[in-house]
Amino acid sequence: MSIIEVRGAALEYERTGSGRTLVWGHGLTMSRAADDAAPTIDWSRVPADLVRYDARGHGESTTTSELAGYGWDALAQDQLALTAALGIDRYISGGASMGCATALHAAVAAPERIEALILMIPPTGWETRAAQAEQYAKGADVVEHKGVDLMISARRAIAPPDPHVGDETYQDRRDAVLYAWDTGRLATALRGAAGADLPSRESIAEITVPTMILAWTGDPGHPQSTADELHSLIKDSTLSLASTKDELDSWSSRIAAFVASS
Repeated sequence: MSIIEVRGAALEYERTGSGRTLVWGHGLTMSRAADDAAPTIDWSRVPADLVRYDARGHGESTTTSELAGYGWDALAQDQLALTAALGIDRYISGGASMGCATALHAAVAAPERIEALILMIPPTGWETRAAQAEQYAKGADVVEHKGVDLMISARRAIAPPDPHVGDETYQDRRDAVLYAWDTGRLATALRGAAGADLPSRESIAEITVPTMILAWTGDPGHPQSTADELHSLIKDSTLSLASTKDELDSWSSRIAAFVASS
């Protein structure tokens, strides 16, 4: 593992493999280590010069005090600065949830540097964002003053995404991620996420690079409606929906094929 200082934060990253460069961002409250503990993507099957990093305030990267630094547009600037420091001029940008939103903002902010996009489980955006942002703000207050147990209980009351229905370990893995956090640090990340949103529809409609959208069903935090709208806005895009475990398991091979061909 290595560390690079960018924009007032020390970001820990790892770079493996060879081929076209793919820079991958994880979701909110996640990290490289959390993703590795319960991987959605089998990276050994993806032939790429793969850069994965812990976003600001997550994993082994530093927490900073300015909440604006956790907005998805700001996280995109972190990614662009990280890749520039690594000598990467153009790359495929991808990620899950928060990482997906980061990739979108990077493509809008620096279209000359992004050669393709992989958007996995796009999060709430635009009109659907306000309700989710309110949940994050309330969650930050809860974990800061009462710990993570109440937040975990509330999350367990919500059915898992369709591909994870019947997976008895799914909720346990999610709980373990939250228990690993320092509560003050987690509250900062949640409050930062409450101020984040996707780029405007007009900006997204100007994206011209090949884009693969991977979404699952049955998850109000990552609604199919966002994926559908991104697909309609980005001309050179494909959309694959997963409602079963088998469909979810196909994502590694889909990403590998996309990296090889886009």
